[in-house]
Amino acid sequence: MTRRVNRVWGLAAGRPVRQPTRVTSLFDVQINGFAGVDFQDPGVSSDEVARAVRALAGHQTLRFFVTFITDGRERLLEKVRHFEGIRAGDGAVAESVCGYHIEGPWLSPEAGYCGAHDPKKMRDPDPRELEALQDAANGNIRLVTLAPERGGSAAFIRAAREMGIRISLGHTDASGAKIDEAVAAGAEFCTHLGNGVPLQMARHDNVVQRLLARDELTAFLIPDGIHLPPFALQNLFRAKPPGRALFTTDAVAAAGAPPGRHRSGEHEVDVGDDGAVRLPSGQLAGSALTPDRGLENVMLWLGIDVAMARRLWSVEAAARFGIELPELPGALGHNEP
Repeated sequence: MTRRVNRVWGLAAGRPVRQPTRVTSLFDVQINGFAGVDFQDPGVSSDEVARAVRALAGHQTLRFFVTFITDGRERLLEKVRHFEGIRAGDGAVAESVCGYHIEGPWLSPEAGYCGAHDPKKMRDPDPRELEALQDAANGNIRLVTLAPERGGSAAFIRAAREMGIRISLGHTDASGAKIDEAVAAGAEFCTHLGNGVPLQMARHDNVVQRLLARDELTAFLIPDGIHLPPFALQNLFRAKPPGRALFTTDAVAAAGAPPGRHRSGEHEVDVGDDGAVRLPSGQLAGSALTPDRGLENVMLWLGIDVAMARRLWSVEAAARFGIELPELPGALGHNEP
């Protein structure tokens, strides 16, 4: 592995490889907060959001989806309306926040599968609720994560697709039949595959294997070395057809901020020196990974070159949503990805 990584970086002969001076922005479908700013806070200020946007730009990310996690109907509507007001008043924020990802409340409430989401606030998907959210978002909801075993999921997926919203499966223990129904209805992605599941499951017949086996589904993976150990990341990446494994940080407010205690929605979370974001119970609650560090990890652990890694972190993912990415201003250093 070491020799392969050295070839990627151009160090085998002792010479750094000069990268292009202008490169495309990275793109992330799942940003819950950043640089100490919690997007789950219904009172987050425009100045705070602008600060998070600038911080993400400093990590080579000029376009991303703000993610809202499981909450009550009115609270979700309040958050979306509030954020749209911020976007309307700040052109730079509006350009960078190019859509919303609603991760819940239509998830599995079962222990392990619910992750850090509040199972008491989960419910069956209702197209009317989604339509109200999309109206509040001025049509900017681009992605929804749901558990397809919930009642009415297939009809909900079809309704979402008619609204221009793409569907990802996550926080789920769906059977193969329910996954088949969701794919037939229009589901396209898996949310942080390999996570949002219990620590112990059946050896073979488990939802990670069921989702992984569906070539139609593109998997988003979190390459922080915590949500997925590097060897598990390698296995999941290799198991998907080319272009069907992409990446996300699932970043929370602790990303781009020092270790310590941070706020994430209704939770206090602790970030240790290892970068793991955990509830007091020890449950993982998002990540402190930054997209540019994720890019480095992908190159290192998967042994792929900078051009491919950048494509998977940028244009390959953005193209699924019809998003064009700008170039980063200025030049990158010789060995910076």
